[in-house]
Formats: sequence, C-alpha cells, structure tokens
Amino acid sequence: QVALVESGGRLVQAGGSLRLSCAGSGDLFRLYNVGWFRQGSGKEREFVAAISGGGGLTYYQDSVKGRFTISRDNAQNTVFLQMNSLRLEDTAVYYCAAKSIRAVVPRTADEYDYWGQGTQVTVSS
Repeated sequence: QVALVESGGRLVQAGGSLRLSCAGSGDLFRLYNVGWFRQGSGKEREFVAAISGGGGLTYYQDSVKGRFTISRDNAQNTVFLQMNSLRLEDTAVYYCAAKSIRAVVPRTADEYDYWGQGTQVTVSS
C-alpha cells in the first residue's frame, strides 16, 4: 500500500506557473506508476498526466502538452507536476494517484488504486 499527499496548490494569475508535489509513503514508491488528475467544479475527474515507476515514460492530456511536465524523484518518494502558462480552465482540484507498476501506465481514474486528498489550483484573470 501507499499513502499520497499532494501540496503546492494555490491562487495564481493566468499565465503564471505552479509546481505541485505528490509525496508517497513507503520504501517501494518506485514500483508505482503515478498519475495526476483534476476535477473542476461541476465537472468529471479528468486525466492530466502520468509517469512510469522509473520515470522513463510520461503521458499527457492534449490540452496540457507543452505546458505541464510530470517528473519524479524516487529518492524523495515524490512526483511533481510543473504547470506553466496556466489558463483559467486549469482551475480544479488536482489529485495524484498510484497504481502498482504495470507494463502500460494507466490513464483512466478507475485503474488507480490509491489517491491523495487533492490540492486546489485556482487560476485568476
């Protein structure tokens, strides 16, 4: 099992940047694929980005490609989401999720087993 804690969300102006962190527990965090998801008010939870256990594979939702970067530091048991050129539509609660490592990195919410509590990102004009 793994416990996840997100941090880094706050109010930011459009065009600005934020870095979210997802801290995982345990000594085997490297054996988990990790995804970031977000849920805006009144919207479905949607996939944002995902990274393989070793960090060599990354995937992004089309709307964030070129603006967001997912990375991980397994020595720190942490996955990061660097968000640049933020837009109003990026406003949401951002969640990280983990799944024990598989050949295919999951990109749908129902494939993940462990979830953090979420961190609020608000982009203002």
